[in-house]
Amino acid sequence: MDVNYKNKKRYKTAKYPIRQPVYLMWLIWFLSKILLIGKKYKLEKINMEGLKPPYILLSNHHYFIDFEICAQGTYPHRVNNVVSIDGYYRRPWLMEWIGAICTRKFTTDMHLIRSIGKVLKRGDILCMYPEARYTPCGTTAFMPDSLGMLIKMNKVPVVCVVHHGNHLHSPFWNFRKKRKVPLYTTMTQVLTANDVKSMSAEEINEAVTRALQYDEYKYQKDNGILITEPFRAEGLHKVLYQCPHCMAESKMASKGTEIFCTECNKRWNLNEDGTLSAIDGETEFSHVPDWFEWEREQVRLQIENGEYYFSDEVDVYSMPRCWRFEKLGNAKLSHDPENGFVLTGHYNGEDYHIQRAPLQTNSLHIEYDYCYIKPFDCVDISTENDSFYCYPTKENVVTKLAFATEIIYQRELAKTKRPARAGRLQKTEA
Repeated sequence: MDVNYKNKKRYKTAKYPIRQPVYLMWLIWFLSKILLIGKKYKLEKINMEGLKPPYILLSNHHYFIDFEICAQGTYPHRVNNVVSIDGYYRRPWLMEWIGAICTRKFTTDMHLIRSIGKVLKRGDILCMYPEARYTPCGTTAFMPDSLGMLIKMNKVPVVCVVHHGNHLHSPFWNFRKKRKVPLYTTMTQVLTANDVKSMSAEEINEAVTRALQYDEYKYQKDNGILITEPFRAEGLHKVLYQCPHCMAESKMASKGTEIFCTECNKRWNLNEDGTLSAIDGETEFSHVPDWFEWEREQVRLQIENGEYYFSDEVDVYSMPRCWRFEKLGNAKLSHDPENGFVLTGHYNGEDYHIQRAPLQTNSLHIEYDYCYIKPFDCVDISTENDSFYCYPTKENVVTKLAFATEIIYQRELAKTKRPARAGRLQKTEA
């Protein structure tokens, strides 16, 4: 049962993108160059000699600066970017003008596949961010198996862009406070057109996934990068939400250079080289991503033991169109391995019931301090024609919800004993 918008039209995402005008290609490059002024960055091209469009460009995703650096690497060629609908907020005309392809995160979309094929047949570059979100912890996020099938279908070269330093400069968990970090990006042709033709979809997926592996905290340590800002740990508790000392969940907090548990009072310092050290006692995890992955395993154990269930009252805003968010008010959101996400509420005199079964959502779009609506954590439950931004009453729970979504999806997919088909391609966008 959909939300009653009283016959208001939803934004039509199923539009073919225009071919980017030549003057815009130059303008985007120029504006990106201006936005990069004052930032120390280096872009290195590897195995790119003689490569011309069409090709698929896959990039990891840290922060908006990724787009600016990619624009430097693709110039002087036309590019169509796959962009989530929230990137169209208050500017759909602009996004359409530059040739963006609109989509809703983590939903099934046949038209997206057709739009990608159209761009490549025109001889242009198709750019997308297969993680479909900013990295929460500076490491590679979940990517769908269907990515290899999409590449196999289009039979063009594949270029992988890996950014380093962008997450350290503007971490997703505290993007408002920038750090002085040098930026380094590699742009590598990973597969030629002949490689794509000769390899299976599974082999392609393995090659691309391998090429897009990264660990920003290892990169920081290996390259001797020191972050001296006195606020460097503020916000880190949003991804490191569970205390490894007392096991309490959602009781972590942070201030200055420290992250600490409000339940047992244990504290850790985020050092200038990106490592963690306990103020007193054992340092359970000196590497930030190790703590993050430990939390994932705790969620996996809860699911396997039948202990996982989430339910909360949430404040809901939806985005059926691009010019405004609709305030739907309070609703109930639940999540479990059997039903997936269920959102129930009341708006415009009618009840609504939104459900996304486990196999309908392979990952979850989460936001920390979401700037477009209000500065608190939220989750985005999207359908094929709407997106629901849900603000939980419970604090610091969205990271765990993201873990659970991916684990439940993978478990359910394994039960089917078949890989995801190309026609079930999940959204891979910015």
